Amino acid sequence: MNRLLFKKAGKAKFISHLDLMRTMQRAFIRAGVEIRHTEGFNPHPYMNFALPLSVGTESVCELMDFELTGGCPLEEVAGRLNRSLPEGLEAVSAYSAVRKFKEIKWLDIEAALYYDNIVEDAGRIREIFSRDELVIEKKTKRSTAEVNIIPMIRSVSLDKPEGGRIVLRATVAAQDPGLSPAQLVSAIGAGGLIGPDFAKFKRLELRDITGDIFR
Repeated sequence: MNRLLFKKAGKAKFISHLDLMRTMQRAFIRAGVEIRHTEGFNPHPYMNFALPLSVGTESVCELMDFELTGGCPLEEVAGRLNRSLPEGLEAVSAYSAVRKFKEIKWLDIEAALYYDNIVEDAGRIREIFSRDELVIEKKTKRSTAEVNIIPMIRSVSLDKPEGGRIVLRATVAAQDPGLSPAQLVSAIGAGGLIGPDFAKFKRLELRDITGDIFR
């Protein structure tokens, strides 16, 4: 199995996961990189993405698994794809995959919090994430449930407010269950503080259970 590390930023952050799959499929075709297809009456390229992003979130650490069937050397895949990918998508490297996506335990994320008028104090925000309990409503498959998110947070840091903006960086649970950047920000209001008027999110790194970078 082969793995592609790529970035998703700029206008590309508004591409849905389904559209991203289609875009990648076309990019492989245009780049002349032959990959394995599923079998059956309607075969399509085999692509498996790790932890699909929410629309509007940027990332510098997206991973996608695929299998080569043609004669393209693995070390040439990223360069060929970059000549075919649209603005905002960038292939960083392609390599042989050793570990499974289920081993991803933590995400490093960044949330830029923007306030139009009253800016919340960064120290007060930091304090709510150091509590023993911080409950928010999370959507389930059928309804919603109240969940204490503190066990899903490994670390939180905040920059001092600057021009109506506070940058929050955190390491949060990736899956089973996971905590999204948007849910982390919603916890500010749930903790009794002033939530931002707007927020921008970015995924910075994937980590395993020990905290090491996952590739």
